[in-house]
Amino acid sequence: MSETTSKEHLDQDPLKENIDLQASDVEMQKLKEEIEEHKQKYIRSLAELENTRKRMQKERQEMTKFAVENVISDFLSPLDNFEKALGFTSQMSDETRNWAMGFKMILTQLQDILTEHGIHSFESVGKEFNPHLHEAVSVEETEEYKDGYILEEFAKGYKSSDRTIRPARVKVAKPPKKESDETSLEPKDLENK
Repeated sequence: MSETTSKEHLDQDPLKENIDLQASDVEMQKLKEEIEEHKQKYIRSLAELENTRKRMQKERQEMTKFAVENVISDFLSPLDNFEKALGFTSQMSDETRNWAMGFKMILTQLQDILTEHGIHSFESVGKEFNPHLHEAVSVEETEEYKDGYILEEFAKGYKSSDRTIRPARVKVAKPPKKESDETSLEPKDLENK
C-alpha cells in the first residue's frame, strides 16, 4: 500500500499542480481577452448599424422633401399667371369681380400650401443681385443705381429654408460703358504715343 500511496503522492506533485494552475490561468486570461474583443466588436457593429439606420432615414426624408419641392416648383409658373390675371380685377365688371374674389380665395389656399411645406417667395427689387437667388434676364445701363442693383422683378423667386426652389427673374442695373481716351484714338495716333 505504501507503493500506491507514494505513487499517488508523486502524481499530486505541488510543482506540477502549480504549473497546471498557471497554464489554466493563462488560458483563462486569453479567453477573457477574446470575450472582451468580441464584445467590443459587437458594440461597434451595433453602433455602425444604428448610424446607418439614422443616415438612411435622413436620406429618405431629404429625398421626400426634394421630390415635394420639385413638384411644387412645377406649379409656380401657373401660380404666377393666376396671380397676374387676378391683378386686373379693378378693370373687370362687377360680375367678373365676384368670380375673381372666389379665385383669389383659391390662390390664397395655394399660397398656404406652399407655406405649409416651408416654401416662401422673396422680394428682390431694391436688393443686391445674388446669383444663388436671382436670374438676370435683363440688364439696364444706368448711373442712377449702383452696379448689381435689382431694378425690376419679372417672376418671383421661391426658396425653402435651405435651398432656392426657383430663382427670381430680374432686371439688373449696370453702369454705362465709358469710353476712355485710349479707345477713342485712332490706331495711327497710338503709334505716335
